[in-house]
Amino acid sequence: MVYVSAGVALLLAATVPRLFRDRALSAPMIVLAIGAITGLIVGDTGTDPVSPLSHPAVTEYLTEACVIVALMGVGLAIDRPLNWRTWSSTWRLLLIAMPLCIAGVAVLGWWAAALTPAAAVLLGAALAPTDPVLASDVQVEGPTSGEGSHQEDDEVRFALTSEAGLNDALAFPFVYLAIFLATKGPIENWIVPWLAWELVGKIVIGGLVGWFAGDLLGRGFFRFPIKHARLADRGEPIVALAATFAVYGITELVGGYGFLAVFACALAIRNVERSSGYHEEMHSLIEQLEHVLTLVVLLLVGAALTSGLLAELTWGGVLVGVALVFVIRPVVGWLSLQGCADLGPKERRATAFFGVRGIGSIYYLAYAVAETDLPQANMLWATLSFTIVLSVVVHGVSAARVMRLLEGERDDAAAADRDPKQ
Repeated sequence: MVYVSAGVALLLAATVPRLFRDRALSAPMIVLAIGAITGLIVGDTGTDPVSPLSHPAVTEYLTEACVIVALMGVGLAIDRPLNWRTWSSTWRLLLIAMPLCIAGVAVLGWWAAALTPAAAVLLGAALAPTDPVLASDVQVEGPTSGEGSHQEDDEVRFALTSEAGLNDALAFPFVYLAIFLATKGPIENWIVPWLAWELVGKIVIGGLVGWFAGDLLGRGFFRFPIKHARLADRGEPIVALAATFAVYGITELVGGYGFLAVFACALAIRNVERSSGYHEEMHSLIEQLEHVLTLVVLLLVGAALTSGLLAELTWGGVLVGVALVFVIRPVVGWLSLQGCADLGPKERRATAFFGVRGIGSIYYLAYAVAETDLPQANMLWATLSFTIVLSVVVHGVSAARVMRLLEGERDDAAAADRDPKQ
């Protein structure tokens, strides 16, 4: 099953994204459907498909690799320098929308799905981040040579891209909060260490290690004293992949959040030299690997959907998923962006709505289940999988059309500004 999935994924990676680009029928929807059909066929033969329920370690490591590769690609794709003011929409989504989203899902999961407090918090943390993998239809397309590109004017794409790059790491403290609730007894025994280390310490370490590593690598790529040894001049994009895994591994070894470090590393590399076409070469390689890994994961998830993954889905779980996609994320996202001058009313609504759930959510749940024995793990898997499928369908169908409308209105406004007589 693994080899079949890998082979099919490689074929789909080369064809599906181009065939369904800017169409209502998105590539993830097609791949999930193929996986679901594959699961029915494999199930009839008596073979156990690779499912999060039966192969949690495979699920954890595969989704972990997929997310860190995607984070490097997301970081390299952002043209805008890191700045508190120009990243205003990002900070609002991270510091206001994400905690409210976690709280909303946790409360609804406890009330409607009868989850324990630990399981409810875990579900909220896993489903809170906007996915850097499946949200590609509403993110910036890739790095451009120089600043002032058309991407600089697309605040919706920038906000969703930068949010996806940062919130995977910033949701991790709440995954640990759920694990501690399940394993460490009374909250007063561990809340201070959680606040100091999981919520603050690991974020600081991840950000610093990633930024300094990226700055050092960027100087080596673009400014190495021996000119013929500069990798940027030689055009060897494989170093982007080497940097991804090396920075992630080093950060995890010293206790920081590797997801944050990888994204910070990519931002720092771009900060050293913004106009080089080498960024596009590195991003292209990362993007190809990301497509392959993503499609493998989606094929396996699709197969698991028709092989028992949804067996313990309850009406309460359905309510949580529907509420998150249609109510919780849009409402808290919209509230967090009030007063953001960089976004108009329609852009605020679009940014709030496109909080795509995906591969990162699968990783978080797989990680937590491996760390602790949760009695409601199968229910969590069913609820999370339903929510991801719902997000893939709803956001996949609407993304291309909504983004075209917004871009058309922005182009019309820009044309009117250039020619006031129109």
